[in-house]
Amino acid sequence: MVTIRNLSLQDYESVWQDMQRFTQNRDAETPDEIWITEHPPVYTLGLNGKPEHLLDTGDIPVINSDRGGQVTYHGPGQLVIYTLIDIKRLNLGVRSLVTTLEQAMISALAQYGIIAVARADAPGVYVNDKKIGSIGLRIKRNCSYHGLSINNRMDLHPFDHINTCGYSGLEVTQLADLGVTVSNAELATLVTQAIITALQNSAPLSPLLLERVRERSFKKPSFDL
Repeated sequence: MVTIRNLSLQDYESVWQDMQRFTQNRDAETPDEIWITEHPPVYTLGLNGKPEHLLDTGDIPVINSDRGGQVTYHGPGQLVIYTLIDIKRLNLGVRSLVTTLEQAMISALAQYGIIAVARADAPGVYVNDKKIGSIGLRIKRNCSYHGLSINNRMDLHPFDHINTCGYSGLEVTQLADLGVTVSNAELATLVTQAIITALQNSAPLSPLLLERVRERSFKKPSFDL
C-alpha cells in the first residue's frame, strides 16, 4: 500500500522533521507514503553542499538539510514530492530509486509534449540542457525520504543567486516557460501514478495498492507511533 498525502503549502523545516519522525518510527509493516507539497521560499543545502555555492541569498532563509546533493531552491509554484519508501522491502537499490523518480518526471512531462532527459553525470531531469526537475534523497534504516521537485510556474530568479546543484552557470527552466499551463495538482497526479507503477513493477510478487487521500488538502500529519 502506498498512501498519498496532499500537504498543500507547508514550511520546509517542519515537513522535513515529520519525514525524519515518520522514518524513525516506521517498521516492516508500515505502508510507504508519498507526500505532495510546495514550500515558501527557501534554499536548502544538502550533505554535499558547499557554502561557496550560495552566492547572494538575500532575505531567503538557508537550511542545512540531511538530503543528498548540493544546494537548491524551493518556492511557491514548484511541485515537491517526497517519497517515503521502504527500499529493502521492494528489493530496490538507491540508484534504481533515483532512476524511478527521474523516469516518472520524464513520463509526466511527455504528456505535455515536453521532451526531457536524465543525465548520467548529474541526477535530475533536463530540457535542452536546462534543469527542470531535481532529486535529493536520504536513506536511513533502509528507507528513503526527501524526493523530487519539478519547476512548474514559479519565480526562477532565486536560482540566479546560487550555483544550482553545485554547478556554476547551470540554467533552470519550468513548464510555464515552455508554454505549458498546468496545476500542481494535475502534474502531481501524473508523477505519482508513474512512481506507483514503477514500484509495482519492482515487486511483482507483492503488488502495491494505491490508497488515494481524497481531500484536496489537509494539515500536515503528526506521527505519534
